[in-house]
Amino acid sequence: MARHASQNSRPGLRISLGFSLALGLIAVSAVSPSLEQLSIADNKTPDAPPQVLVSNNPDLDFDRAQYQIMSGPTATKILIGQAETPEPGTVKGYALEQVLEYEWDYSEYSCLAKLWERESNWRHTATNSSSGAYGIPQSLPAEKMASAGSDWRTNPETQIDWGLNYIDRRYGSPCAALAHSDVHNWY
Repeated sequence: MARHASQNSRPGLRISLGFSLALGLIAVSAVSPSLEQLSIADNKTPDAPPQVLVSNNPDLDFDRAQYQIMSGPTATKILIGQAETPEPGTVKGYALEQVLEYEWDYSEYSCLAKLWERESNWRHTATNSSSGAYGIPQSLPAEKMASAGSDWRTNPETQIDWGLNYIDRRYGSPCAALAHSDVHNWY
């Protein structure tokens, strides 16, 4: 008789377990972005820096959760929102033109926008009082930007040219520079 009672309780357990599993999957889908909403920027080199995932969906808000996805022993992936398209003729518009000249895609501009927003708020006269880093890319020492032009103190385009050249040589892309900055607090 006891055996018969336990067999009857299993269907209820199965239904309860199935319902819990389905509810859990719905909850995860509601708070997690799908892969269809992401584009991936990645360098295909053996020593590739961390990947940066950039949303192309303006309705997603990544600031709230500050997603960080880890993969492998040293890889860090960060998720950022796509930068707004800058107005032509502005400092940010010039930066986007130059990013595209390097044959990087728009996700690289999104990384650059976030990086330089953090570094200088895109101010060409920004000076770090403790280190002396200067300008939009926060060059240290500031005089290094003279290699891009004698007007480096006053011309944001000269600073952008120098900053993108530095990023290209040192990191390979703005997303790689941003990923380094996120880990080390400098680039």
